[in-house]
Amino acid sequence: MEKASKIKGSWVQDWAVAIKRDKYLYIMAAPGLLFFLLFKYFPLWGLLLAFQNYSPYLGFWDSEWVGLKYFNEFFTNPDFMLLFRNTMAISLLNIIFFFPIPIVVALLLNEVRKLAFKKIVQTVIYLPHFLSWVIIVGICFLIFGQGSGVINQLIAEYGGQKIEFMTEPNLFWGMLTAQSIWKEAGWGTIIFLAALAGINSELYEAAQIDGASRWQQAMNVTLPGIKSTIIVLLILRLGQVMDVGFEQIYLMMSGPVAHLADVFDTYAYRVGIQQGRFGYATVAGLFKSVVGLILVVMSNRLAKKFGEEGLY
Repeated sequence: MEKASKIKGSWVQDWAVAIKRDKYLYIMAAPGLLFFLLFKYFPLWGLLLAFQNYSPYLGFWDSEWVGLKYFNEFFTNPDFMLLFRNTMAISLLNIIFFFPIPIVVALLLNEVRKLAFKKIVQTVIYLPHFLSWVIIVGICFLIFGQGSGVINQLIAEYGGQKIEFMTEPNLFWGMLTAQSIWKEAGWGTIIFLAALAGINSELYEAAQIDGASRWQQAMNVTLPGIKSTIIVLLILRLGQVMDVGFEQIYLMMSGPVAHLADVFDTYAYRVGIQQGRFGYATVAGLFKSVVGLILVVMSNRLAKKFGEEGLY
């Protein structure tokens, strides 16, 4: 007992010394830690709703416990496969088309030698990130809208037939992906540009001495130099495969494309907030989190199997 007390006291003492030594680092980290505590860990109590017929008047502990009732109802609901299909389709399109774009843009910017031009391009492509989805979708309606959209006005002026870009089912998922690329691709280059800056310049000099062209340098020096960063970000992206963006899809949703736009996020909002079925909606959110966790663990193990460091 005395030995355990000494070990505990030593641990507390070491922790106190570490805090005193690095107090300014802990002060800098405090806002981030507070954010995760308040908005990531504390809300985990809300998972109790998935097992309750929750009533705001009764609270967590006095609401009726229903066990796995809502899970059974959720997975046997005919809408489940539709929601799963739409969510996975939109997410896969983002992974296939959106994820590589920041890498390509970062490689292109890395080859720009005129610093002033490079900064101008970076500023222009970063700007859409700071615009809300309301503005982005509004701009898309101004450009592609069937009635007064600029593109359709030009098509009609030259004798063509107007195209319903925003409500055509065959174009809807493509429009969502294009919007995501336009808004976030530039911002996504920041991490890759930072990774490119960490590549040893002597490797490029050695490649030039060996007679490697710019393309060969990019393939044999640049890409291998940022491969670990690409893998880590891909693993993190797979963890968010079920999060396809509520605001964007909700703003883009309309009658003709409702069967393609309804995803787990919009379904949880409609059932949980509008209909007041908090417990049932929590099951949808919990399902998303579990799928994301499984994909992160599997992809991380796969990365390590092929000799990469992985995420953890």
